Amino acid sequence: MNTSVVKNFSLITIIAFLAGCASYDYPGEVELGAPLISFTGQSLEGETINIPNDLAGEKTILIFGYVQDSQFDIDRWLIGLDMLEIAAPVYEVPTIKGMAPRMFSTTIDNGMRRGIPKELWKGVVTVYADGDRVQQYTGNTNPNNSRIIVINEQGAVVYFYDRGFQVSALKEVHAFFK
Repeated sequence: MNTSVVKNFSLITIIAFLAGCASYDYPGEVELGAPLISFTGQSLEGETINIPNDLAGEKTILIFGYVQDSQFDIDRWLIGLDMLEIAAPVYEVPTIKGMAPRMFSTTIDNGMRRGIPKELWKGVVTVYADGDRVQQYTGNTNPNNSRIIVINEQGAVVYFYDRGFQVSALKEVHAFFK
């Protein structure tokens, strides 16, 4: 059997297994004005990032995605933020829960690296070990919708949105940076 066929079949099997292990039933616990929970991820550059500690001192936008299909929503947010020239650090935070995904984190991260230009790798922080806790915090019903969190300089949540990209929500985010 052709090795590329075996690799593709293996990858499809892994993805199907991981999708079957996921559950999307957390309503969310984000409280405006309260500190963002602490969690750790790794940028696609390989740097460990402790959020919010490593982001202190600057208002920051975090865009969480829980399934591959949320990338469409994330991309609309990224395009909108760029079009409005919002001068703030923006981190895309793929958050994957469960033991099985951690076992394949290298494969998953390499797949993301193939689809994301290298100059953007620093701004993509994948969360595995704390993935379940983060999803409980932000909620993960309607997993295709990204979650947008704006934190202030002290790491407190000043904005949260989880209903899919909307221009009105983009304008609300923009208001924090005027």
